Amino acid sequence: MCGIFAYLNFLLPKERKLIVQILVEGLRRLEYRGYDSAGIAVDGAVDESKPGRQIRLLKQRGKVQALNDLIDAVTDLEFDEKLTTHVGIAHTRWATHGEPSPINSHPQRSDVENEFVVIHNGIITNYKVLKQFLQNKGYTFESETDTEVIPKLLKYIHDTTEEKLEFWQLVERVTLQLEGAFALAVKSRRFPGGLVCTRRGSPLLVGVRSSNEMSTDKVPVVFSCDKDKIKLGDEHIQVGRHPGITTYTPEGKQTPIEYFFASDPSAVIEHTNRVIYLEDDDIAAVTDGCLSIHRHERGDEDENVVRSVHTLKMELQQIMKGNFDAFMQKEIFEQPESVVNTMRGRVNFAENKVTLGGLVSHLSEIRRSRRLIFIACGTSYHSAMATRQLLEELTELPVMVELASDFLDRSTPIFRDDVCFFVSQSGETADTLMALRYCKSRGALTVGVTNTVGSSISRMTQCGIHINAGPEIGVASTKAYTSQFVSLVLFGLMISEDRVSLQPRRQAIIQGLKALPDLIKGVLNLDSTIKTLSDELLNEKSLLLMGRGYNFATCLEGALKVKEVAYMHSEGIMAGELKHGPLALVDSNMPVLMICVRDGTYIKCQNALQQVMARAGRPIVICQDDDEEISKLNIGRQLRIPSCVDCLTGILAVIPLQLLSFHLARARGYDVDCPRNLAKSVTVE
Repeated sequence: MCGIFAYLNFLLPKERKLIVQILVEGLRRLEYRGYDSAGIAVDGAVDESKPGRQIRLLKQRGKVQALNDLIDAVTDLEFDEKLTTHVGIAHTRWATHGEPSPINSHPQRSDVENEFVVIHNGIITNYKVLKQFLQNKGYTFESETDTEVIPKLLKYIHDTTEEKLEFWQLVERVTLQLEGAFALAVKSRRFPGGLVCTRRGSPLLVGVRSSNEMSTDKVPVVFSCDKDKIKLGDEHIQVGRHPGITTYTPEGKQTPIEYFFASDPSAVIEHTNRVIYLEDDDIAAVTDGCLSIHRHERGDEDENVVRSVHTLKMELQQIMKGNFDAFMQKEIFEQPESVVNTMRGRVNFAENKVTLGGLVSHLSEIRRSRRLIFIACGTSYHSAMATRQLLEELTELPVMVELASDFLDRSTPIFRDDVCFFVSQSGETADTLMALRYCKSRGALTVGVTNTVGSSISRMTQCGIHINAGPEIGVASTKAYTSQFVSLVLFGLMISEDRVSLQPRRQAIIQGLKALPDLIKGVLNLDSTIKTLSDELLNEKSLLLMGRGYNFATCLEGALKVKEVAYMHSEGIMAGELKHGPLALVDSNMPVLMICVRDGTYIKCQNALQQVMARAGRPIVICQDDDEEISKLNIGRQLRIPSCVDCLTGILAVIPLQLLSFHLARARGYDVDCPRNLAKSVTVE
């Protein structure tokens, strides 16, 4: 949801053309997050009558390519001019306040002189109050956005404050007035060569590239309202503004360096693998090539007073399509490898033993807990639903699965002996993060289940599981779902290791996991069959998906995929509820896809199938390849998947639904990787 990218080259001459190219390519890497317009800000010509260079804004509605076409048509910028030090900011906008248009696109500006320009992810909830205040002071607004209050407030405070403020101090004073969630990057002609970025509730990281060794691998945090000494390893560091100890810079004076600020590691990986993840309320400032991180005040005593430099394990080829037509298709076909990566180093198939290193130290506390609560949104919610029955069986604890938004609306009672799991592919989902803060404040043990190292959820939880699915670019989640599913199964297996009565069941599941990659490959062989089926369903208006037991969540997830990318009404229905309303929808014109696999609900699912057929329904059945009972029913459209242990059928059964949604969307001419109105990482409520 929206994307920030900023690039600063210090003492490293680059042509303006190359700088613009870096900014545009950075936005291309963020396209998967969802957006409807894009824009950049770069330095223009020198104006001797005013400080710094002019700031040139280039903004366009539509895709990044439309912005690139606009840039190519510009004739009054010297693209061949070399700029020794330069700050460029770029943004993809997902409209929340005001329709998609160049005027509403970012960067937003303080005035017609572009004195301060800002790019922003998130929502400023008190923008109306701030806007009214600024209008009363004579400021005129040109856009409908909430973001525009930020550059105008920067200018107001700058112009009305008698003391001379540093750039980061100015931004700090503004952020203290803002309510809501945001990540910001600010550029100003008043502070040439300077860049300030900050975040609260929206992700932001800093990438660093230099040919020289850096002075440290940790950046001390400077607290504006705290001058005490802090301990960093064996050294005591004075928390003040002494540049020798509070900045991150290459060894030696005036050394060339590049900084990349982005919402996501995928935008910086082609430039550097050294990154610093900013925490909420951090203010990162680059001045004269030196990076410093500031906070207004110290929180609790356990607050981390340094930000470490991390090395990204991601490879550039992982975020490329390869030989596939779309990222979604590539990620569906990567699932045999992604589930192996989820299990790698964690499952000893010879000894039937599972070890999740991130949970080992909290295992006894989890076993003593009152209940397990899984909190998530969308696909992540479905993965928790899909494994709830198995987790209840293996842990013998009550398992609740909650939608994060509803969980917060109800102010759900949470106790100190609860264990709360927060499941999120990105680790940045706004509602899930708010639920995490709520549960932490009530003393519960918090566990993160994410695909993103360094994400907010992975940092804020006390322990967790990294699902290791690899980068997922397509907005519609596929391989992350199956890796979340496997991760939660592994959790159940580890927690039940000491239950003697469950050992035969555990062994069957572990051996089922061992066979899983090959079974997934078998399901992927159905691709051409499913493409033919999608052609038959192309002109349908609705699709019902029915299942129960382990596969009710599979139906919910399949229906979500069809809605997300094919823009077709689809509904996942509990087969046991068929007579309580949904049966009224069944007739010869309504396609019904049913999952009927050999598990504890097999006979009941067969009964539901017979009811659909008795009403002249048009069932499409996902069943197992050795199921002779279904063969006797003379159902023309069958998708046969390999047999496996019952609790893992949801992984195999969801893949045909992923493929079906993909082929339906392609047949209808839709962009499967960037579906309309949707974003990969939902960082606002």
